[in-house]
Amino acid sequence: MIGSLSKQCAAIGLKMKPHSSPFLNFGNFSYFYFFSDFKTTQRILVTSLETLTLSFVLLLALVGNLGAIALLVRGRLLVNKHCFVLNLFVADLLFVSAIPLIISVRWTESWILGVPACHLLFYVMSISACVTITTLATISLERMHAILHLELVPVFNGKFVLSALAFIWLSSAFTSLPFCLFFHVITVTVHGKVMQICTMMWPNVPGEIFWEITFTSLDFVIPGLIIIISYVKILQCQLSVGHLLDPTLHFTNSISSRERLQCRTENHILVSRQDLKLFRTLLLLMVSFFLTWSPIFITMFLILLRNFQSGLLVSSSLFFWVVVFTFSSTILNPVLYGVSHFRAKQFRSFCCFTVVPRCKISNMTRSHGVQAHLIVHRFPYEVT
Repeated sequence: MIGSLSKQCAAIGLKMKPHSSPFLNFGNFSYFYFFSDFKTTQRILVTSLETLTLSFVLLLALVGNLGAIALLVRGRLLVNKHCFVLNLFVADLLFVSAIPLIISVRWTESWILGVPACHLLFYVMSISACVTITTLATISLERMHAILHLELVPVFNGKFVLSALAFIWLSSAFTSLPFCLFFHVITVTVHGKVMQICTMMWPNVPGEIFWEITFTSLDFVIPGLIIIISYVKILQCQLSVGHLLDPTLHFTNSISSRERLQCRTENHILVSRQDLKLFRTLLLLMVSFFLTWSPIFITMFLILLRNFQSGLLVSSSLFFWVVVFTFSSTILNPVLYGVSHFRAKQFRSFCCFTVVPRCKISNMTRSHGVQAHLIVHRFPYEVT
């Protein structure tokens, strides 16, 4: 199936002339090398450093994601959130599966992996990256929905999960399709030697610009906005419920002023700590998302812009290290979205309380003959 797909992509691509547009300055135009990098000095040293870095990232990603999958599957109930988190880990593993091919290209410099690999390498990387980003947004939406609707018990909706996962993978495959259609192996002359590179060849520049904007909007900007809005809503929920935590509203006629003051003070400290902890967690999730994924999308725009700005230098080495930095997200995800689920005692879940003063309510109610009915609304499982 993969072979037939690559042949279809190649057949479509052979009919296209690269960059036939009046907007291009053909005198300064050159194809971008992507992972092929023709080094002139210290080639062995630089390539060895690149190999060690990628190997280290691959090892940590495999250990982290496989370990997180094993811990999540073992003895845990099947709920919506767990399905999306598992999908995130699977997408991470698919993403880092491209590392061995990248290492081989960094050593050979010239592309020797063949045409099918050229079509599929960037396509698979793009699909897995889009699935990862969209899944992160889906997790944030699912958390917001569970918290705002006060789902005290984890739920599993098979049709919803299957529909959401199918949409995530199919939409990612569709928006990433140009990576399969327009990546080709071409021959170039570098330092007097004939080399082959795997590069992107669009039939026209306006189409490339339109796709670049659409792809970035659908697979980065919109998911990023969803993550921000969802986590801001969660934080607002925590802050708004915090105003309901004044025990004097419910025990005004039953406790002394000293006890009311003690309850209010202890309760204020509890809410403040919870708010601070929640804020730090949500801020970490949002910052990690934009920090790890923004550079690669910015670099792709710079690669497109270099066709119009002859003085803009975007090297293959820069692209490589940006991709390596993006790979680091596969190490962070098991920590941010996995560890907090496995160590509940160390990582407290955040709670909303309708009436739960931290002072000694039991003693107060016994001394004043008042029964306190405590209604606890807990943030379902964990925020992440």
